[in-house]
Amino acid sequence: MILTTTSTLQNQEIEAYLGLVTGETIIGANLFKDLFASIRDVVGGRSSSYESVLREAKDTAMSEMQNHAERLGANAIIGIDLDYESIGASGSMLMVVATGTAVRVKNAPDDFV
Repeated sequence: MILTTTSTLQNQEIEAYLGLVTGETIIGANLFKDLFASIRDVVGGRSSSYESVLREAKDTAMSEMQNHAERLGANAIIGIDLDYESIGASGSMLMVVATGTAVRVKNAPDDFV
């Protein structure tokens, strides 16, 4: 499947626009990640544990969006946008939403379908 943040595909003809597709995920960071992140906040540096959770949430949202597009018969998603939000009483939950437009590309290369 072709995935892009752009609204067009270079050298590809879009034969059908199949509609908006989304993928959502909400994931929590556990107490130990919160503790180590607060230490990192004081001493500086990157929080690899939070980066890992963020990457997992993004991958899950993207995968759900692709599955939605495949059910519509799409072989590409254009105009992809990712939104991130912390939610919950203490803000320890992370929500990631992936949105895009499912399309069917004419004569798409086999390795993209």
